[in-house]
Amino acid sequence: MTHPDLSKSARLSVAPMMDWTDRHCRYLHRLLSRGTLLYTEMVTAPALVRGGALHLLDYSPEEHPVALQLGGSDPAELAKAAKLGADVGYDEINLNVGCPSDRVQSGTFGAVLMRQPDLVADCVAAMQDAVDVEVTVKCRIGVDDQEPEKILPQFLETVATRGITRFTIHARKAWLQGLSPKENRDIPPLDYPLVHRMKAQFPELHLSINGGIATLDEALLHLEAGLDGVMIGRAAYHNPSDILVEADTRIYGTDHQITSQDAVRAMLPYIESHLSSGGRLHQVTRHMLGLFAGRPGARLWRRVLSEGASKAGAGPELVLDALSHVENAALAVGE
Repeated sequence: MTHPDLSKSARLSVAPMMDWTDRHCRYLHRLLSRGTLLYTEMVTAPALVRGGALHLLDYSPEEHPVALQLGGSDPAELAKAAKLGADVGYDEINLNVGCPSDRVQSGTFGAVLMRQPDLVADCVAAMQDAVDVEVTVKCRIGVDDQEPEKILPQFLETVATRGITRFTIHARKAWLQGLSPKENRDIPPLDYPLVHRMKAQFPELHLSINGGIATLDEALLHLEAGLDGVMIGRAAYHNPSDILVEADTRIYGTDHQITSQDAVRAMLPYIESHLSSGGRLHQVTRHMLGLFAGRPGARLWRRVLSEGASKAGAGPELVLDALSHVENAALAVGE
């Protein structure tokens, strides 16, 4: 299988988010944007290698370009997990060095690995030896009492010696004690200038910035200032139309653009296939609730889907009913 050069795709990416960026979410996001690089939720290497949970690798071919994010700290195990991901066709394998959850800490991976750059280097080297697709790293600027100005360049330099050229940097520290994972997404202050300084210091690296970026206007400012990519998380999930519908024209310079209404209709065959294989409607539609955020009819759209999609027998007709409220509201205000 021929894999694309992801350096262009990575100009914009949707962050890996636990419980959110599953295969149904990614299918929707790919309808909205052909160019944006999509990431799986973090999948732990032990779950794949020891637990045999290969269903966690399921995805639709339409999702390409799509990256698998792995969590782990054992080089040999990560190599095996990376090969499993590459063998099923993922375009990139990404190592999580940023998640601050208790579960991740107890497994000695995620953000705690910011303290062990040599181990991270060993991990990515083993992963690269096992696969023929690009291996990348997503990290923080530091953890706890580390001084980001000192440790981040050391981290990048150490890991890059093993041939890693693409990093995504969440521009916040992670506090492993005293803050919950949710608080770690908001409370530690953002330090965008530090990430920009890293690009100046390591011009040969492809660096993407992540954390608190909520609009394409903000993303473009970072790109115009010299960064290679921008990763957007919650804003892309909660308001996908504003971020992803315009991404292909504004970020990639292509003429692909789809309306949110057309995206809903394009989801219907996918929904029917999911239902016919034993799935439930809400497993897909929970990712569609933000499609009309801020637009007339959005409240009714969310209400109809939230209240009805988990009921037995709910199907595509419920989605069309919810969509009719949006379209009627748009007509009423002359859109």
